[in-house]
Amino acid sequence: MFRFMQVVNEHHNRNFSNYNELYQWSVDNLELFWQEMWEFIPIISSRGYHKVLENPDHMREAKWFTGSRLNFAENLLRFRDEQMALVFRGEAQVRRTMTYKELYHLVARTAASLKKLGISTGDRVVGFMPNRPESIIAMLAAASLGALWSSCSPDFGIKGVLDRFGQTKPKVLFTSDGYFFKDKWIDSLQRVARIAEKLPSIEQIVVVPYLEETVNIKNLPGSMLYRDFLEKESSEIDFMQLPFDHPLYIMYSSGTTGLPKCMVQSGGGVLIHQLKELILHTDLKREDTIFYFTTCGWMMWNWLTASLSVGATLILYDGNPLYPKPGSLWQMAEDEKISVFGTSAGYIAALKASGVKPRLKYDLSSVKTLLSTGSPLSNEDFDFIYRDIKEDLLLASISGGSDLNGCFALGNPIGEVYRGELQCRGLGMKVFAYDESGVPVVGQQGELVCTAPFPSMPVYFWDDKDGSKYHAAYFDQYPGIWTHGDFIEVTKRGGLIMYGRSDATLNPGGVRIGTSEIYRIIEQVREIQDSVVVGQKWKNDTRVILFVQMKPGMILDGELQDQIRTSIRINASPRHVPAKIIEIPDIPYTLNMKKVELAVQKVIHGLEVKNKDALKNPEALDFYQDIAELKT
Repeated sequence: MFRFMQVVNEHHNRNFSNYNELYQWSVDNLELFWQEMWEFIPIISSRGYHKVLENPDHMREAKWFTGSRLNFAENLLRFRDEQMALVFRGEAQVRRTMTYKELYHLVARTAASLKKLGISTGDRVVGFMPNRPESIIAMLAAASLGALWSSCSPDFGIKGVLDRFGQTKPKVLFTSDGYFFKDKWIDSLQRVARIAEKLPSIEQIVVVPYLEETVNIKNLPGSMLYRDFLEKESSEIDFMQLPFDHPLYIMYSSGTTGLPKCMVQSGGGVLIHQLKELILHTDLKREDTIFYFTTCGWMMWNWLTASLSVGATLILYDGNPLYPKPGSLWQMAEDEKISVFGTSAGYIAALKASGVKPRLKYDLSSVKTLLSTGSPLSNEDFDFIYRDIKEDLLLASISGGSDLNGCFALGNPIGEVYRGELQCRGLGMKVFAYDESGVPVVGQQGELVCTAPFPSMPVYFWDDKDGSKYHAAYFDQYPGIWTHGDFIEVTKRGGLIMYGRSDATLNPGGVRIGTSEIYRIIEQVREIQDSVVVGQKWKNDTRVILFVQMKPGMILDGELQDQIRTSIRINASPRHVPAKIIEIPDIPYTLNMKKVELAVQKVIHGLEVKNKDALKNPEALDFYQDIAELKT
């Protein structure tokens, strides 16, 4: 980051000395900033651009690096040497390694096999795979040919997969025969057979055995083992040279309110955006080892994969992060000398609740950066990380979404970390908090908006010929301005505080309240294991309802309820105090471990939750129906 700031100073006769100055220049001079990023990375292209940005004043019509030709996979495979590229670790004590040279040759053989099948520019290749090397290899092979890639993790149900792949009609499906979770083998092939029956577009299923060299695929028509699918000889990859905005990924929304949105993102846009975040905001270098706990169904898998372009070593983990013991990932961090450790706020909260103090048990001298995303990281989680994990690291709480395959707010390696804050808005991201009048506010809660285009915006939504789905997703509330759906505060020092999804914010008495403010307090109640808070329409207003899941042996009695209400009143405000506190057996989550307040809110109002298959535990919603306490 500092080196980039020096480059900007030299090229543009500036004298910036801190991040806020650099940030302001980047959003005031979008074309100059992204031009500098292209050179700083640098982007590998067969033809240069003739204009950085066309239509800068119209987000939907903006075009980036017009005239250029490049290939996403070529940029990720720029290193072809003996340095370690991938290390796979799984619950079953499996460890595999792959050098950059080996990775290139396997991608070459896979690409040749896809080409032999007739896969070409614009075709769809998909993965129903655990987080393992072959998932990355298949994606890179498809991208080298100009095909589009999308993936679901193998814990998705049949309907969840069909809701996604059924819209985009793939030709080739990569799958594993199964995976491990909490030491239990879960077979995938029976589900794949039923999925394939409903997807006539699939011409070939490629099965990657998880442990054994071969598996029985006789009951899976149109399938072959990966080793038989691969071309025998490796040759140089003929990377298809494509326009900057040529489609690369199809990303999916969670789909808890209907069919998932299919967001199509460009190879050039994803590449330059993610490398900005990795190289500048994460300070990733070739000598680093980077890990992010993710599945192939979450955008953090795509984000992690872009680290190959830097030449770092990627750690791929498949399984339960707390199995066989809560500190397992930190043992892996010690063993693999991980320097950038990525996870979710949910994992941090679970680790804290387990009582494990990693700094006392593991050698974490290699860890320099800890990344967290998925939901807001509480103040107390900041304390836990610096007290019980490591005191001399950069804690970067980051926030963005699958919509942009990146972040609006990130870490800043040359800046301070403040408790409860995301360090900064990302370079080139013109982000504000808008109040209800559409006016930018500082030090107040508001709607997260982005008022200028950025390269990784979706180029379009799948099957959205008139663009109405795209417009409704981001541009309905403020014409021409991206409204992301998060409730935030921009602090006076330039950081961000996240308050949760704006469509799940509470509105008692007409005052907007972020759910994270209540969760932060409830996390400190030792008797409570988990919670979800929603708003219930009540007597021409909205009242706050808090559902709590108790720890084993704990009871929600009147005394504990009074303690909870008092704590919320003192630490938040009287408006945050729930009208009802109701015990519930389970809390519903998406497959990416995000609480689904909106689904709970629908259930308690008697509305249908259309796509329960997007949930990790859809049966949990049954507990919220016909609760007598909600009628008084």
